[in-house]
Parts: sequence; C-alpha cells; structure tokens
Amino acid sequence: MRKRIVCFGDSNTWGYDAVSDGRFPDEIRWTGRLRELLGEEYTVIEEGLCGRTAVFDDPLNEGMNGLAYLNPCLMSHSPIDYLIIMLGTNDCKERFSATPKNIADGMKRLIMKAKHTDAWRENQQILLLAPGPIEKACETSPVAGEMGICSEKSEKLAAEYKICAELCGCDFIDTADIVTMNQIDYMHLDAQSHSRLAEMLAKFIREKVCH
Repeated sequence: MRKRIVCFGDSNTWGYDAVSDGRFPDEIRWTGRLRELLGEEYTVIEEGLCGRTAVFDDPLNEGMNGLAYLNPCLMSHSPIDYLIIMLGTNDCKERFSATPKNIADGMKRLIMKAKHTDAWRENQQILLLAPGPIEKACETSPVAGEMGICSEKSEKLAAEYKICAELCGCDFIDTADIVTMNQIDYMHLDAQSHSRLAEMLAKFIREKVCH
C-alpha cells in the first residue's frame, strides 16, 4: 500500500516561477520531483495555494486562511501518513502586523488542528519546514507593494518554528541552507532550489518516517 504524503503550503509549494510569472512544470516543482524520487511506494499530494497564510484571513484575497481549509483538505486526501507544512511567508506581510512569535503561535494552532483530524491512517507524523527567508531586496522589488516590510521577521521565523516543532512533537527542518530565492522578487524559490529541496526531503522521508 502506498504511503500518502500531503504537502501543504503556499506559492512555493504551488510552484510559482517569478521569471515567467507562471508555474514551474511538474518535473521541476519540488512536489513533482519528490514524487519522482520516492517512486511507486509513495503518493505525494500537492496542496499549494498562492497567498496562503497559516491562520490569517486576508482582507484583500478570499480563502487564504490555511487553518480554515486544513480539515477538509486532509479529510479529502485521507488516509494520510505524513504531512509536510511549509507556510509563514505570507504571514510576514506588513498588513498582518504579526511578529515572528505571533506567526509561530499561529503555526502551533495549525499543527494541533492537523493532529486532531480523523484523516490519519495510523501515526500522526508532521514535518514543519521553515521557509527560506525573504531577502531584503523584496521590499523594493515588483512585489513590494503587496509584501511591505517583511524580510526581518521572515529571517526570524526558523528559530520560532524550531521551538514550535519541539512543543508539538513534530519533525523540523530549516530550509534556509537548502534554498535560494530568485533575483526578481526575492521571495520565491528558483528552479534549482526546488530540486535541492526535493532531494533533501526524499532522503529524510526514506530514513526517518513512514517505515
């Protein structure tokens, strides 16, 4: 029986390509590459949405609150064996006025809700990924009007997420040393980062989870 892995994230899970202002193809997106690397023993389910937050309702865009969507998402893909969460970049938007600690507390709510759904096949196994930090140049890039001042709090997310993961009993990886941002908006992964992220996750999953 295939192990089912849900990848719950934002535009960096959806696969936004800042160069083309479109979407990376399946074979480049980290979810598609992960599916290829893991092979026939796994089903990798991509649940990325551009603009998704962990817990915040966006006054400008409908349906962005990950907390509100999480239960139907997981139940629709049940039974699941492993959940990968990579969110927080959009929570750093200036309009949400959230501190890194606020964002991590929201992530804790999201994780605890995931743990208490009926979607799990057996064990509740969750991997929290700290997204690659938004670079300072984003604040003067073409997306500056959307993101506002955001880079400093983004850089501080990993430390708060590590604490959150320890409290919630989750696996944790800081992706800062694995991924790099494109040189257009400075907040979305470049193509090479999708490949590196997938390779790291495939190794991690094979060695530590879903046995």
